[in-house]
Amino acid sequence: MHHLLIALAATPSPSPTPSLRPGLAEDQVTPGTWGFILTAFIVVLTTFLIVDMVRRIRRVRYRAQVEEARLAAEAGDAAGAAPGESNAEESDGDTGTGAR
Repeated sequence: MHHLLIALAATPSPSPTPSLRPGLAEDQVTPGTWGFILTAFIVVLTTFLIVDMVRRIRRVRYRAQVEEARLAAEAGDAAGAAPGESNAEESDGDTGTGAR
């Protein structure tokens, strides 16, 4: 901990001005136009993918809400029926085998 405080308190020496190695031009070390185009394409593609993902997640959430509301309505109908009455789906002779 003591070494960290000393390192933070020490005044840094001035860094030399950055320069390129002899024989290199600035356009040889920058991404240039193609780098910009590729980066912009990746950003646009990622944006479209995120928008599509949000749309799909929202659609799944809405479908789940509709299904919950349907099940709650069916449960309310079944609970609201008089004890002597049976639900039409239950009295149609279905044995619960799943063949509908």
